Amino acid sequence: MNDKVLIIRLSSFGDVVQNMSCLAPLKRGANGDLSREIHWLVKKEFASVLRMSDSLDRIIEFDKKIGMLGLIKLAIQLRSENYTHIYDAHTNIRSRLVVFILSIFRSFEFARRYKDRVKRVLLFNFRKNLFPWPFLGAISYLEPIKGWIDFKGRNTNFKQNWKFDDSVVKKFKSFEVENFIAIAPSAAWEMKRWPVEFWKELVTSMPEHNFVVLGGPADKFCADIEAIDPKRVTNLAGRTSLIESCYFVQQSKITISADTGILHVADILAKKCIALIGPTAFGFPTSPTTKTLSVDLPCRPCTKDGRGKCSQDVYQKCMVDITPARVKAEIESFQE
Repeated sequence: MNDKVLIIRLSSFGDVVQNMSCLAPLKRGANGDLSREIHWLVKKEFASVLRMSDSLDRIIEFDKKIGMLGLIKLAIQLRSENYTHIYDAHTNIRSRLVVFILSIFRSFEFARRYKDRVKRVLLFNFRKNLFPWPFLGAISYLEPIKGWIDFKGRNTNFKQNWKFDDSVVKKFKSFEVENFIAIAPSAAWEMKRWPVEFWKELVTSMPEHNFVVLGGPADKFCADIEAIDPKRVTNLAGRTSLIESCYFVQQSKITISADTGILHVADILAKKCIALIGPTAFGFPTSPTTKTLSVDLPCRPCTKDGRGKCSQDVYQKCMVDITPARVKAEIESFQE
């Protein structure tokens, strides 16, 4: 009987994308025979990104509206799949419940990605960092299953080749942009954002380049970046879906982003990318096609996801000390 693998990672977008680093290695297996069948349990709202992968055989959507009782019924139904391997990459109440139900009178190979809460307390409360540094997101998802795959650390080939719907490609073509740098100036929390004035300075300093600005409907400040030169800066904030934005990343010559889902998309697609990493602990990309820019400060990292307050006299010193001139130099080095 061929292996049948269940991955449980319910959310969020960035974490699901980073977890997709497991798909190609799992499909290959330790001996490269490509015989494994892979299923993934995910929240309904994040299923669309998984559909673009050719490594998945089944996507099991969990609608949180059905509640815990509905999840129990779903887990009971999944018992008929007779999984040989289960990977709990989420480690929360829901994922533990599913694993428990699937394990009743059954045996399978099991792996779990632990959140290392004690290490987090030591890091954020006592400034004692026991995590690998830099903390590479993709590797953190691969290490728990390294016994199931041909694991080579950062040299593990996890690149994804996503297939986008024709409607996404048509939407891209409608904007008539080409040979562009994609920039993602927004982030869920302000502390992770590179200053808007720096984005404007970067665009101004590179008049020979076209830029596409990616963002959501709430990112009104993106219009200020486009205003620098509307002929070569296209503001797509609020004009494209998340999946459509992913296609712009795939088509870009370089993507520039802070610790956001867009950064992890560029990483998993092995696209050229410049990562602007400031206060966060777990946002480092893994692909050799990505360059990470950061500032070595004793207060870093100070937050898991960008929440909290800056302790420095210069607000966001870890971000503002990444200068536009430095980013420009990295862009130019990519093109050499």
